[in-house]
Amino acid sequence: MDKLNVCLMNDSFPPLIDGVANAVVNYGEFITREHGSAAVVTPYYPDADDTAYPFPVVRYPSLDLTKAVGYRAGMPLSPELMRRLEGMQFNIIHSHCPIVSALLARGLREQIRVPVVLTYHTKFDIDIANALRSELLREEAARLLVQNIAACDEVWTVSAGAGENLRKLGYEGDYLVMPNGVDFPRGRVSQELIDRVAEGFDLPAGVPVFLFVGRMMWYKGLRIILDALKALWDEGRDFRMVFVGGGVEKDEIVAYCRSLGLEGPVQFADAVRDRELVRAWYCRADLFLFPSTFDTNGLVVREAAACALPSVLVEGSCAAEGVEDGNTGFLIQENAESLAAKLRQLCRRPEVLRQVGERAQRELYISWQEAVGRACDRYETVIENFRLGLYPEHDRPTDSLVRSLARTVDVLGRGRERRQEALREMETGYQELRAELEEERQRAKDRTRQVLNELETGAGELKEELKEELDEERRRLKERLEDVAQRVDKFL
Repeated sequence: MDKLNVCLMNDSFPPLIDGVANAVVNYGEFITREHGSAAVVTPYYPDADDTAYPFPVVRYPSLDLTKAVGYRAGMPLSPELMRRLEGMQFNIIHSHCPIVSALLARGLREQIRVPVVLTYHTKFDIDIANALRSELLREEAARLLVQNIAACDEVWTVSAGAGENLRKLGYEGDYLVMPNGVDFPRGRVSQELIDRVAEGFDLPAGVPVFLFVGRMMWYKGLRIILDALKALWDEGRDFRMVFVGGGVEKDEIVAYCRSLGLEGPVQFADAVRDRELVRAWYCRADLFLFPSTFDTNGLVVREAAACALPSVLVEGSCAAEGVEDGNTGFLIQENAESLAAKLRQLCRRPEVLRQVGERAQRELYISWQEAVGRACDRYETVIENFRLGLYPEHDRPTDSLVRSLARTVDVLGRGRERRQEALREMETGYQELRAELEEERQRAKDRTRQVLNELETGAGELKEELKEELDEERRRLKERLEDVAQRVDKFL
């Protein structure tokens, strides 16, 4: 087949930092580096700087909803956007979000006739429950979400648990598990970098350091962490806990921490964009706490494993897939008491932390190079299946709506192009007429100057002729006067 040219779509992308945005960045980089070419299509952010990426980033208008949901909402129904994407000659579209990006992907498919792959990264039933109070509205939102997912040609999930969550939403189609990778190499960073990232934090030597990295949202299990740490602190146990990240609920989380009297041992750092500095935090900690049942893949668990940092996870969660308790990580029940008991046990056994971290590094780690390589192999199969007509036709009500929207955008775009072409022709005609008038004005000016020059030359010549005639007449008059004078002298 021809070289891969992948259109990557997602509702989030740096400067917004989350696991899915990080995945899209790595897809773009490794596709471009090793498999062909890629472009990212994502909503506009006012402080975005996309110049450092080795692939183009196409941004479309957005609404600022960061205070409400932490994101900007994309508004992709733009004829200019669709025209630009149509001209980029993609042979596959990969959406990493089942909402706006998936709708845009489906609309673009109607125009360029290439397959759409969707990766399901996030448990959207939790997002829907948090956003909508009405059960009826939740059911309708879930139904529309599933229709959007089912309308794609192939569906991937980042874990088996993510697939189960998709089934829970009502999705009945097939899916493939395609895990994400880690953009860290195996191993530790320099001690100098570790000291640099920890500068300004109270992290005494010999005191256990627990770590959380990610979006500061309650559904990440942060209340479980804080309540467990409260129990340890009340028992007189010494430790330090560092939360690294930002989010719309961070202020509430910090306030709750203070209400528990944990402002001494628990410290907060802002979100870190430099991946080497994030890696340094993993290398500084002794144990990674991630009691989240929300995350479908737990990419941060693999990041910690790359640095030989073991994780504490909720048994049965997606993040705990492939983790064996006491071997490649530590498993707890989803409550503060279970986490506190595990921390009491592990704080007395630092050698176990080291051994489990080393096994996690060997067995849990997967690089983005490997993950994207698998995805690109599958892209080729998807493209061939689409060419052979092996995917079902899309005839759901939402498909008709998307086709109508795509046609409308196309018509609007073509109408706008025709109007713009007419305006360009009018502008061209105006410029040509203006040039002709300018040339005529210049010719008239040149003719006037020529006539004036001729008049001036003719006047000079006439003046010379008159002067010569006058001089001649003066000479003849003088001769006659002299002749008369001679005659008078003779007479006298």
